[in-house]
This record gives sequence, structure tokens and C-alpha cells, in this order.
Amino acid sequence: MRKYGVQLYGLRDAVQEDMKLALKAVADIGYKYVEFAGFFGHCASEVRSYLDEFGLEVSSTHTGISEITPENIEATIAYHKQLGNKNIVLPGYWMDTREDLDRTVETINFAIPLLEKEGIKLSVHNHYRELTPSDYGAIAHDELEAKTNVSFQLDTFWAFFAGKDPVALMEHYNSIGRLSLIHLKDGCMDHSAKALGEGEAPVATVLTKAIELGTTVVVESEGLNPTGLEENARCFDFLKNYELSH
Repeated sequence: MRKYGVQLYGLRDAVQEDMKLALKAVADIGYKYVEFAGFFGHCASEVRSYLDEFGLEVSSTHTGISEITPENIEATIAYHKQLGNKNIVLPGYWMDTREDLDRTVETINFAIPLLEKEGIKLSVHNHYRELTPSDYGAIAHDELEAKTNVSFQLDTFWAFFAGKDPVALMEHYNSIGRLSLIHLKDGCMDHSAKALGEGEAPVATVLTKAIELGTTVVVESEGLNPTGLEENARCFDFLKNYELSH
């Protein structure tokens, strides 16, 4: 079976209670990669020891944009190098005004060469707002594509929610060499999160394209239904059934 990752925000109930036990449970389900969304006070060497103990790899981290500003980037690089992470993903960024978006562009352009020097790629993650016109007329992802060299972690559910074709967006970002990873995610148009195969998004079609492109697939299923572990275990069952049928 192919290697799949999981975004730990979808298991935040377990991770916040006991990160080590949560990582063991993730490995027991069958996931091979983890994407962190915070470290809850754990030092990098401790987290690295958990990953090694359970045979997990870090695919990426969701890291706030304030962590790559001039005053913080050295500490961020040091932590991620010790962790063994080569993909920092911004889960959001300043974009409420034109000035905010310009600040984001400036910060990203400052950070990319410093991160690349240390073997770390910088990407941005989308919700639906980043793919639709803002009040000031800009589409944030289009602006970042044009004005920076940042890569894109496409959240395929939010792309679908925004009325975009997630497969077409994957193909586009891949064609310009800037598709770093995807979030394979399901849900409904009422904003509700669902395990893979339980919602309205075209998850099987997206997965087929991701495999074709050789893109790292990170499952994000964040409904905690009835717990994060149980919901993400159902997601892994979806992946196993997909592979059996393909």
C-alpha cells in the first residue's frame, strides 16, 4: 500500500491530551506521515524521538506566518531542522486588506531564500477565501503565484467548496513546479467536516490525480466524529478500499 499522511489537527483531541500516545495510534492505524499543527510545548528532539519510535515521518508542519518573520525565523529553522521537517506550510496568512496581502508577499519573499538554504520548502494552504475575490478585488492565491515563488499545499475540499475544480488546480500548480502536497479532505457544502467518502467532495477523483502526479497525500479530517482517531481510522479504511479497487 502507498504511504499516506494525516494532519494532526484532525486528532487534536488526542494530540493535546498525549502526543506520544496519539502518534502511536496514528502509526497503528497505518499512516506513515504526519503533518503537525502545533507542538504543545514539546521540544523538537522529543517529538523526533516519538516519530522514530513509531516509524513515522514528518511530511510537513502547519506553522504560523509570524514564525517566519525576521525576528523569529532563525528559531523556526532550528526547530524544524532538529525535527527533520523539510516542508513548512502556512495554514493562513495576512489578507484582510491589500496592505495585509502585500505584507504577506514581503514576508514570504524574505523567508524563502533563508529556508531554501536549509533545505526547507515553504508552501501556503488554502481555505475557500484564498481562491475567491476579496473585497479589494484580489484573489490571494493568484497574487502569491505571481509575486512569490511559494509552493502550494492544495486543500482539495476548500477548493471544491470555492467552486473550483481541485483536479485542475492540482494540474496547474504541478505544471509550474509548485504543488508541494495536498490535503485529501471531504465535507459538505454546509461547512460540515466528514470522513473520506462520507461527504460531497470528489475525493476518489482527487486521489487518483494525486497518485498520477506523485504528490504527497495528507488526509485532513477534522470533525472529531466521534473522536479524531476513530474518524481518521475510517479515512484510512477509505484509502485501503480505494487501493483494493484500483
